[in-house]
Amino acid sequence: MPLTGTVVLLFLVAAAVALAARRLRIPYTVALVVAGLALGWGDVLRPPALTKDLLFALFLPGLLFEAAFHLDAEEFWRNRRPIFSLALPGIIGATFLTAAALVPGFRVLGIAPAIEWGPAFLFATLIAATDPIAVVALVRTLGAPLRLGLLIEGESLLNDGTAAVALSVTVAYVLGSAPTALQLVVDFVAAIAGGVFIGALIGLFVGRIARWLDDPMLMITVTMAAAYGSFIVADSLHVSGVIATVTAGLFSGNRAAQTAMSPAVREALKPFWEYIGFALNSLVFLLIGFTTRVPTLLENWKPIVLAYVVVTVARGIVTAILSVALPKEERLPPRWTAVLAWSGLRGALAMVLALSLPEAVPQRELVITITVGVVVISILLQGLTVRPLLRALGLAVEPAPVR
Repeated sequence: MPLTGTVVLLFLVAAAVALAARRLRIPYTVALVVAGLALGWGDVLRPPALTKDLLFALFLPGLLFEAAFHLDAEEFWRNRRPIFSLALPGIIGATFLTAAALVPGFRVLGIAPAIEWGPAFLFATLIAATDPIAVVALVRTLGAPLRLGLLIEGESLLNDGTAAVALSVTVAYVLGSAPTALQLVVDFVAAIAGGVFIGALIGLFVGRIARWLDDPMLMITVTMAAAYGSFIVADSLHVSGVIATVTAGLFSGNRAAQTAMSPAVREALKPFWEYIGFALNSLVFLLIGFTTRVPTLLENWKPIVLAYVVVTVARGIVTAILSVALPKEERLPPRWTAVLAWSGLRGALAMVLALSLPEAVPQRELVITITVGVVVISILLQGLTVRPLLRALGLAVEPAPVR
């Protein structure tokens, strides 16, 4: 079937799944993955493979920009300490805890082949960051308190920048070409700072244009260029495209939309970016299901379950430690800490990064298998239970309309 026909069918499937999810009262993203798993297992459709190039070129910039564009920048900055703590030291701590527990876990349970330290660190780096696509899609239907939702969403938008930089370092280490410790630190800081700088420049430029360009169609075009252009420019300069796109969205959205854009422009941008978010989310979660090979996961259920438990426990430990370590006035309630830990879904980014690992990486197939397995369990299990957890902890509020 031609690509255009396949895409049309995917959108029809997404529409049918949306109706079914609403009737069954289950998260839309979970229903999409289940539909993708079922259709992929039955070989009903053969959509394009979910590759790193496809995710980075089409899905990630649009979804990151849309989420950041609607994020309250002032509240984001006010809560910067817990957000940056989770997105930086939190990811590093979870990575080391996961690798440290995974290697002996394989040996104690007698899982063969036992995972080596290098591949274990690769997997831990891939999976430590929560996925912005999965998390943002979930948070918008949770009905969580506004600040808690902001913390969950803000962390997920930043920590993939941390994970992407850390992954390149880990791959270099495993393949025996790691630079010096000082060079690692310099490269890491440069990647993050470069992404912030590029994103801020583009976002400020969009805000300046909005002051005199009172044309909804042109402003839609400008914001589209900002979303994808910030990612492309940053990536071409070997700095964090994720951070650049998030920063561009924060600077060009929110305050700029309220103070610089006319009501007509705001009214045009909102539904446009709402649809972009819906369409891209629909496709990416379906493709997650299609990419997953169920028989392979069933054959390797023991290492996958072990890896999921280790990842989840490491996330809980790190979140609890960071919550206590925050200044007293910013310390998070224990109930919030539990939700933060459990709502850290993994998603498409971890999968495509695993699939894009160099062939020379030892135990590459094992790393890919347990990564895909953990992603699927995370979306299905945590995606279905976060809302009941909020209710059980007395934190559920009436959810805001989906943007």
